[in-house]
Amino acid sequence: MSLDFIARIIGLVLFGIIGGVFSESIGLFIQQIWTSSPIALVIYQIIITLLFSLIGFLIAPYISVRPINAIRKQLSKVSAQALIFGLVGLIVGLISGALLAYPISLLPPPLGSILPFVAVILFSYLGIVIFVARGKDINHWLRSISKGGGDKDAEQTGLQDSRRILVDTSAIIDGRIADIARTGFIPGRLLIPRFVLNELQYVSDSADNLRRQRGRRGMEVLAELQKDPSIPVTITDIDVEGVREVDERLIVLARQLSCPILTNDYNLNRVAELQGVSILNINELANAVKAILLPGETLEMKIIQEGKEYGQGVGYMEDGTMVVVENGHKYIGKTVPISVTKVLQTAAGRMIFAKPDED
Repeated sequence: MSLDFIARIIGLVLFGIIGGVFSESIGLFIQQIWTSSPIALVIYQIIITLLFSLIGFLIAPYISVRPINAIRKQLSKVSAQALIFGLVGLIVGLISGALLAYPISLLPPPLGSILPFVAVILFSYLGIVIFVARGKDINHWLRSISKGGGDKDAEQTGLQDSRRILVDTSAIIDGRIADIARTGFIPGRLLIPRFVLNELQYVSDSADNLRRQRGRRGMEVLAELQKDPSIPVTITDIDVEGVREVDERLIVLARQLSCPILTNDYNLNRVAELQGVSILNINELANAVKAILLPGETLEMKIIQEGKEYGQGVGYMEDGTMVVVENGHKYIGKTVPISVTKVLQTAAGRMIFAKPDED
């Protein structure tokens, strides 16, 4: 039995009782307009009660279950820190409004009866907004004046907000995360939620041979990360309620933990950026560290295939950057010196245009 149906039954009963209470007065009013028959009054009361019951059955979920689910879904997207500071701000605002309400109540009416209520509402709103907006600064200030060892423990375990990184399935399957982590360029603890691990296992059990190989490679990379003592990795059971898609769960979790997401997924990258979540994209890192060539520089390149345009040859640098060589068709299979003529940076990566030195 669903919550909607239970709410409808309760609404039917409650609104039926309300209709029964007011049915006599409403029936008398209708009786004065149409007819004065006693039997008609009873019929009016029955119809009014049934009508109220029907209204309660229809609208009960929309005034009870649906708003509560919507509020719970929105609260699940808010970080615990924001909720705590919002509650503190509400308490401070209520206290400030209550202190100010008494002197305001001494004003002549109607100001003395209206302004205290307005002051409480206004100060409560300002308290919530200020404490939520400045939550991180307040948190840092409290940590700086704290004399306990909780902050040191957090630093030792790498669980501070700025030292946690959520890992997406695509980054694990990619495999380069292990090499990057060993270099020390990932300054924090890698958090792998259980639902990401479940998705990785689902890919490794796929009927498609390519997907199965990718999934198994991801499992091997994950095992390699866990075995390396220099790489802090934690598989956590923390999850998000009310969200089914893995990407959306990662985004909500990243907002709650105030940490970035390590991924190679372009769609996840774009959606997360729109929602204000920081992204560490391995492909963007790879493009950023590629060797920079300027027009006029020379290098040796092996031409391995034809280009799209007539007479072009194509080669690849060690980092995978495509080099399009004009008039390079006749050098396919050969290593020749070339001169860079133009460098283009596209969304897919860097592309270099060159020509053989002989030309």
